[in-house]
Amino acid sequence: MRIAVTGAAGGVGGSLMALLAGRDGVEAFPVTRKEADLADGAAVREVIYRLKPDVVVHCAAMTAVDRCETEQELAWRINVDGTRAVADAARGAGARLVYISTDYVFDGAKDGPYTPDDPPHPLNVYGATKWEAEKITLDIPGGLVVRSSWLFSRRGKSFVRTVLELAARQAEIKMVNDQTGAPTWSKDLAAAILVCIEENASGILHVTNAGACTWHEYAEKVLALKGISGVAVKPITSDELGRPARRPKNSRLDCSAYAALAGRPLRQWDEALKEMLETL
Repeated sequence: MRIAVTGAAGGVGGSLMALLAGRDGVEAFPVTRKEADLADGAAVREVIYRLKPDVVVHCAAMTAVDRCETEQELAWRINVDGTRAVADAARGAGARLVYISTDYVFDGAKDGPYTPDDPPHPLNVYGATKWEAEKITLDIPGGLVVRSSWLFSRRGKSFVRTVLELAARQAEIKMVNDQTGAPTWSKDLAAAILVCIEENASGILHVTNAGACTWHEYAEKVLALKGISGVAVKPITSDELGRPARRPKNSRLDCSAYAALAGRPLRQWDEALKEMLETL
């Protein structure tokens, strides 16, 4: 099986490439910005046509949520037009398309976890662009959308690194306590993506590590697992934070369909976090 991975230098894409490396019967091909910038549709199509993959896993995106608010045209060009180029190339190459999406397609007003069948209603530009890209993906025969949430990784920027950097220079850090979601390790998500590919899944699946917390609880857990004391984590509201992009208060995703497909859910988020921090 030939698998092309866009965003291969990022958290999820990099984790997937590491998982696929040396795997019997699999050839994995990284597609980074160096090979093809998502803003250049012609370059994207050329690279995918040349690779002739059986599956394209589209991880690349403009993920800076607040920047998407201030640079909306760029966000649409990368997240929507770029995905359309990837989808067109996948269709032309006869490849299946797997698209990595987000909990931010929802508005957070629901009391319980969101199911794959719940209608999206994004609060911000980032979520709106991801929803549009989902629709493009689902137009491809066999297309699969994998929604996840609150991703952390050893690669690049992440909430975990931000907390550790703040704790290294401040006696008090402020964290939002009115948003709830499931922190998810890119390594675990990558393994789940491979399961989805092997099981020929299509449609929409939600995949996160099990459990949920607030950003405040998440930060406290990071510090506790790293054995960092003497740093106070002060709870604040989303309004007090004052970010340009609105965030959903409830980002919990119902992952039961994935658990049925895989035979089990992903492990608890704090177990995954503990392992990642031990190797950071």
